[in-house]
Order: sequence, then structure tokens, then C-alpha cells
Amino acid sequence: MASLPLVLAFDANAAVWRADELARASAAVLATGHAALDAQLPGGGWPVGALVEILQAQSGQNEWRLLLPALARARAGPVLLVGPPHMPFVPGLAAQGLACERLLWITAVTPASRMWASEQALRCAEVAAVLAWLPQARADQLRRLQMAASEHAKLLFVMRPASAQAESSPAVLRLLVAAQPDSDALRLELLKRRGPPCTQPLVMPARSGRLSALLARGRTSRRPAAVADWPQSAPPMPQEAAHHVLDSLAGTA
Repeated sequence: MASLPLVLAFDANAAVWRADELARASAAVLATGHAALDAQLPGGGWPVGALVEILQAQSGQNEWRLLLPALARARAGPVLLVGPPHMPFVPGLAAQGLACERLLWITAVTPASRMWASEQALRCAEVAAVLAWLPQARADQLRRLQMAASEHAKLLFVMRPASAQAESSPAVLRLLVAAQPDSDALRLELLKRRGPPCTQPLVMPARSGRLSALLARGRTSRRPAAVADWPQSAPPMPQEAAHHVLDSLAGTA
């Protein structure tokens, strides 16, 4: 059991938190795959059953770099994407351990449809994680998602613009993510956590060891990989079909 990335950390004193100490997790956490980040998070990983808010200047640039190591090791089940700005590069995700058949893309366009899809997905028993791009979400809407994630013990990551950092949020964890200038590293600022303020940004390699090894092999290879070697990405799912899938999954929750 100790080898599993999902860890339940609870004791009688976990409910007592002093503001000058890093809180202990009262529920399950999933290791992020970034040791420096785990060291700064309560329980040592992403909280399961809670809203994690990822802020950045432009969506679609850094969230996969940050979340992919954990998503690849999360429990079996769909990873549902609500309103992503770009189609994920499926071969790259598969090469780092996230099987393409686990991805389910909901092409919701309006803010209302994205909120509906996100909340319904959190209520689906099979869904392992929800990644939602909600640039216009209000605090009361985010609170509904927080409650649904908590009730159904789901991983929930909401991507929002960097300008939203001045707004109130029910998220238990908020991060401002950007690329480190003149490098491919990630620069993280922990805006909110249960613990003392993190005054120094974290700088982490953007590439995992597995991806770096893969790229190195590609540079030394004498021939490119055949197209047939890569899993093929599926076309975006129509919104009507996505709703049908969610309705079916919700019935099993």
C-alpha cells in the first residue's frame, strides 16, 4: 500500500491547524510528480475532493506540464476536459503515461454549458479527474464545483486567467503558473494554501525525466517514428454527444 500515489493522511489532530504551519491533509492527496511542489502542499500532493485553481496569462500553455505526471498515475477512469482552448497532443500525452482512451473532451462553448458539464462530470462515478477552463466563472459557481468535488471525492482543476487572482475564490489551493524566462522551466507562485505564505516562487523543470529521455532518443534516432507507432487522436466530440455521455455516466453515480 505504501507504493500507491494516493495517500490517506488523517489523525485526530488534523482538524487543528495553526496559521504559521503547513496544514496536514484531512483527506486523500495525489502526489503531483514534482518533489519541490509536493513539499509545499498540505499532505504532500494535489487534494482529492477539492478545487484547485490554476491561473496563467494564457490558457493552454502550462497546465499540461504541471498536471500530467499526476494524471498519468491517477486511478483508472476518464479524465474529462471541459472547454480546453486547444486539442491536446495525444501522442505526447501517451508517451508520458496518459492513455489516449482515457481522455474525454467536452466542447462546451458558453459559460453556462461549461459549468453544467463540469458539475455533472464531478457526479459521474467513473470519472477520475475534471479539468475545466472557466475564464468567466463567478465565486458562487466555483463554490458549487467545490461542493460537488468534495461530495464525490474527485480531482478538480479549474484554469482561469491570471487577472482573476484579485478575485475571491473558494479554492483550497491557488497557483499562478508561468514559463520561466529564457528557459523551459515552470515558475509557480502559491497564492493560497492552508499554511504560511510561500514568499518565494518555485522553479521546476518543465520536462519530466521520462519525456527528456524520449526526446533524447528521438534526436539520436536515425529514422523518425512511423506514424503507425503513435496513437491517433480522436476528433472533438460534438457537444450533444458529450451531454449524452455525461447523462449516461451520471446515471451510474
